[in-house]
Amino acid sequence: MPEGEVNDDVGGRLDTRALEALFFVSDEPIAAAVLAQALDVDRRTVEGLCDHLARALEDRGSGLVLRNVAGGWRLFTHPDTAPIVERFVLSSRQARLTKAALETLSIVAYKQPVTRHQVSAIRGVNSDGVLRALTDRGLIEEAGREETPGRPVLYGTTPGFLERLGLPSLASLPSLAPLLGIDEEVDPRPEPSDDAPA
Repeated sequence: MPEGEVNDDVGGRLDTRALEALFFVSDEPIAAAVLAQALDVDRRTVEGLCDHLARALEDRGSGLVLRNVAGGWRLFTHPDTAPIVERFVLSSRQARLTKAALETLSIVAYKQPVTRHQVSAIRGVNSDGVLRALTDRGLIEEAGREETPGRPVLYGTTPGFLERLGLPSLASLPSLAPLLGIDEEVDPRPEPSDDAPA
């Protein structure tokens, strides 16, 4: 079989079965390189197996979907099952994010890297406790230090944030322009004046 191609022979089914088992026991997305090493095949073959498994799950009407998110592959519940899964999760009293946590997480996601002071200035209230809670939940992390007096901590989102939102990267975050009434086609930056140095 050529590299990256998947067939339905016994070896292909065993690789797909092993792939499903790896996804089942993992609590985070698995990179193709890690899967390739675990299955003892090349990366292109793993990508083919993942694509094949994703199609197979969809074709058989599975309650699961396989997605490439946050730099790896992971099983998720099918969107059609959302009402049932949501009811189940909410009935088990899973901890939800507060309004303050959602506000703070949004600011960090869209403005990162951002300091505690910048977050507090945007929200208009002290955000130390909320930033600590989001860090404890693994949604944000220290992303460095600002090169200013006092060297304040810079915060950014984690791969776990992308994973929970089902996004492959930060570039996939929804645009804020429609919510702010800004035309996305118009560049909000001022035009350079004729007398400005080039």
